[in-house]
Amino acid sequence: MNKTIKLSDKVIIEIKKDIASGKLKKGEKIPAEPELMEHYGVGRSTIREAIKTLSISGILRVQQGSGTFVVSKIKDETLSQRLKRADFEEINSVRALLEKEIVKLASQHRSDADLTMMENLLLQRKKAIDEQQQKKCAEADIAFHISIAKASGNQVLSDLYENFTVVMRNFFELRDAADIKHFNSSQHSHEALFEAIKKQDPNLAEQLTIDILNNNY
Repeated sequence: MNKTIKLSDKVIIEIKKDIASGKLKKGEKIPAEPELMEHYGVGRSTIREAIKTLSISGILRVQQGSGTFVVSKIKDETLSQRLKRADFEEINSVRALLEKEIVKLASQHRSDADLTMMENLLLQRKKAIDEQQQKKCAEADIAFHISIAKASGNQVLSDLYENFTVVMRNFFELRDAADIKHFNSSQHSHEALFEAIKKQDPNLAEQLTIDILNNNY
């Protein structure tokens, strides 16, 4: 889990996992605050914030004098909803599976138009970093990786990756809005990845992708 993600968001993810796995069942009362604090290793205010958010979303119901109850089954959620509650390690693992194959294919099949698009998006990413525009940087980052997927020449893989970006956007939104250091520290690696694809070096492109994901903390 990325260290900059709010503790309450981490607890929300864990509670949803417990509901999805059946540890917390629909209609049942969840443990009291002290037990939740001990189980998730956080303070009272964090637990209350997480429960409030889950209550607003309709997953939990707070009944004064009786406790808090599970009112929604997470297992009935859509794939998009499931992706949104995925934790950081799950996100990175799936990204690695997809992107390692994508960059290798892009290195073989990229066109001049693909390279122009990638280069322009990298410039947008750098400009957003310089201007401390975290949201714009996140969008440029995602668009850059989508452009690589499109350059792979595999439409199914490209569509699958583009659909997966919903969880990447959610992850970036959970980062501190004023914190752009993650993007800044990986700008050089992204530029190197572009050069590897341009030079049609699939092995180097794959290694750079692994390095980017391993340092995505």
